[in-house]
Amino acid sequence: MKFKALLVLAVFSLQVVAQEKSTLMSSEKSKDKKKSSLSLISSRLPYSKEQVLGNILKGALENMHFVKKRINDDLSEDAFKLFIERIDYGKQFLLKGDIDELDKYEEEMDDQLKNGELVLMNKAQDILNKRIKMLEKYVEDLLKKPTNFKAKDIFETDAKKRKFAKSEKELKERWRKMLKMDVIGQFVDMKDEQEGKHQTDEMKKKAAKKKKKKSKKKMSDKELEVKAREKVAKRYKKIFKRLTENRKNDNLDKFYNSLAKVYDPHTQYLIPEEKEDFDIDMSGKLEGIGALLREENSYIKVERIIPGSASWRGKELKAEDIILAVGQDDDEPVDIVDMNLRDAVKLIRGKKGTTVKLTVKRPDGSTKIIPIVRDEVVIEESYVKSSVLEHKKLKGKIGYIHVPKFYRDFNDSNGRNCSDDVKKELEKLKKKKVKGVILDLRNNGGGALEDARLMSGLFIKSGPIVQVKASTGAKDVLADDDGKVIYKDPVVVLVNRFSASASEIVAAALQDYGRAIVVGTGEQTHGKGTVQAVVGLDTYVSPMAKAYAPFGALKITIQMFYRITGGSTQFKGVEPDIKLPDEYGYMDSGERSLDFAIPYGQIEKVPFKPWKEFSYNLKKLRANSEVRVRKSKEFKKIKDSVEWYKKRKDKSKRNITLKDIIKYKDEAFKKSEEFKIKELNKDLKVSANQKVRDDVDKENVKEFVEKLQKDPVIDEVMYIFRDILKS
Repeated sequence: MKFKALLVLAVFSLQVVAQEKSTLMSSEKSKDKKKSSLSLISSRLPYSKEQVLGNILKGALENMHFVKKRINDDLSEDAFKLFIERIDYGKQFLLKGDIDELDKYEEEMDDQLKNGELVLMNKAQDILNKRIKMLEKYVEDLLKKPTNFKAKDIFETDAKKRKFAKSEKELKERWRKMLKMDVIGQFVDMKDEQEGKHQTDEMKKKAAKKKKKKSKKKMSDKELEVKAREKVAKRYKKIFKRLTENRKNDNLDKFYNSLAKVYDPHTQYLIPEEKEDFDIDMSGKLEGIGALLREENSYIKVERIIPGSASWRGKELKAEDIILAVGQDDDEPVDIVDMNLRDAVKLIRGKKGTTVKLTVKRPDGSTKIIPIVRDEVVIEESYVKSSVLEHKKLKGKIGYIHVPKFYRDFNDSNGRNCSDDVKKELEKLKKKKVKGVILDLRNNGGGALEDARLMSGLFIKSGPIVQVKASTGAKDVLADDDGKVIYKDPVVVLVNRFSASASEIVAAALQDYGRAIVVGTGEQTHGKGTVQAVVGLDTYVSPMAKAYAPFGALKITIQMFYRITGGSTQFKGVEPDIKLPDEYGYMDSGERSLDFAIPYGQIEKVPFKPWKEFSYNLKKLRANSEVRVRKSKEFKKIKDSVEWYKKRKDKSKRNITLKDIIKYKDEAFKKSEEFKIKELNKDLKVSANQKVRDDVDKENVKEFVEKLQKDPVIDEVMYIFRDILKS
C-alpha cells in the first residue's frame, strides 16, 4: 500500500516546522552545545504535538480511508455524540446542564483537531472531575449506612433508555438505586455461595474439594449485609481512584477516536502505549486467559474465545459476555466498567498458573463469577482438525473439518497455514471414503486473505474467488489458478453470525459457484467485508516534528471485499441457503448493529464458470430441513431460549428489593439449566483424525467429540447430506 498522499500532506502541513528547524539548530548549537537539539526544537516548535498529530490524522482519514469523508462541521456533530457516549455512556456522571454547556463545541471538533487546542476534551474533563469528586463523597457516606432490602425501588438497567439527570439530587438518587442493587446482588451471591445454591455439577465438585480443605463459619444475614457493603465500597473506592487518575492519553484516545469512528467502526487511533498491546499474534503463544476483547462504550466485551486457551477449555466465558470486574486469586475484584481496554487487559493477563476471577454479565442480564487459571494458549487446538461422522439412522460416512481461524505465519514461509492444513485433512478424508464434507466456519472471525483464496480453490478447478476495491477506486480480482480440484464431492459450509471476513469470502465464493450449500444459524453472517491497515504515524512527520515522537498508529479501513457476482459481503454478510434456529437470536450483533458501519455496495460481476459436476435441489433440501427442525426437541429448546432471553432483555427496568433480586437470579439459573442440551446424540459416531499423545490430548479429543454429539446443527446437516446424496 502506498501512502504518498499522506506523506505529502504531513510534510506540507509541517513545512513551517521544517523551515524553523535549520534556524533553531544553528542558533542553539552556539548557545548550549551540551543540550539535545531535538529537545530544544520541541520547546521552540511553532506547533504543539496535538496540532502535528491532529493534522496527520486529518490527512490520513481524508486521503486514505475507503469512505471519502471530509472532516468538517457535519462530521464534527456526529463525532460529538460519540464523544459524549465515550466519556459517560451510562449517564452516571454528567448532568443535562453539563451537556448543554458542552453543546457549544458540537461543530468545533474538526477545528480543534487541526489547531491542536482540544478545548472540548479539557472542558469535559474539568466537569467530570467536579462530578466525580461530589459522587465519591456521596458513595462513601451512603455505603456506611445499612441497606434497606425491603424498600421498593425501580432501576433502569439499560443506559440507552436513561436520560441525563437534571440535577445533582436526581443524579444522587440514580446512584443510590444503583448502589442498592450492587449491595443486594453482592449479598445474594455471598449467601448462595455459603449455601451451595446455583451450582452446576462441576461447581459442586470444586466446592466439595474446598470444603475438605477448610470449612468456613457461616455468616448471619446481618453479617453478610455488612460484608456486602464493605465489598461494594472497596470496589467503588478503586473506581473513583482510577477515574481521578485519568491520564491525558486516555482523554486523547476518547477525542481522536470519536472522530475516527465516524468513518467506520474498525478505524481507530492507537495511542503509543496501545500500539504494542493491540496486535496479538494469534499464531504464536501467549500467556493469559485466551479471549479476544473489545471496548464497547463503557464496557469490555468478549469478542471471541481463542481455541485451545484456558477460557476455551473452561467453557464458561462466552463471546458477547461483558466483563464487569477482575480479581486476582483471593483478592477483591477490581471494577473495570469505564476502564480503557489497555488497562483492563493488563489486569486480566498474567503469568501461567495464576488465577484470575472475572465477574461477567451475560447478554440475558444475569451475572456470574468465572475463575480461570491462566495458561499458554495451546496452539495445536487452534489449528484445523477433522473427523469422520457416521449416523446410525443414515448410510455413509461424512467428513467434518473445523476451521477455527484463517491462520498463516507471515514470518516463516515454511510455517503452518490453514489452507495447506485443510488440504491435508481433505486427503485424509478421501482415503476414508467419505461421501461429502462439512466445512465448519462457525465463530471463525477471519484472518489471512490469501488463505481464503487458496482454501476456496481446493473445491474448484480455477476461477475468480473475490474482488477487492481500494480506497483509490482501483479494483483487483483474486483468483484460484492452479487448475486442480482437491475435493470433488458435495460440500456443506457451516456459518453463524460470528463468521466474518475471510470466512464470508469462502462461503460466498462456494455459494456463488454452486459448489457448496451454505447452512447457517440465523439470517446472515457477521457482515465484515473491509480490510484494515495499521500505519505507524512516526513515519509521516518531518524530521523537525520527530522531537514529539512517538505519535502512535492508525488502524484504518482501506479496502472492501466484493463477491464475484458483484455484491459486497460488507453489512449484509452471506445469507445461508438453509437457515437453522440461532441460539444468539436475541442479540444485536454483526456489522449492521454498529454505528457508522459502511453500507452494502455493489460493483460489476466478473466472468466465472459455475460448478457443473452436479447441482443441489435447494428448494427440496430446504423444505425437508424445515420439517425436521419443527419436530426437533433440541431446536425447540433453542427457539424457546431465544424468546425467553428477548423478553428478559426488553424488561430493563428492575425491581431492586431482596425478594425481587433473588427471584431474578433463581429464574436465570433455572432457565439456563433448562435450555442446556446435556444429552449426547448416541446415533452420531465421531472418529477424530487427531493424534493422541497424552492425557491432555485424550481429554481434548473427548471434549471435541462430545461437543459435536451435543450439537443439533451437526445432526441436521447429516440429514441434509442424506437428501443430497439421494438426489
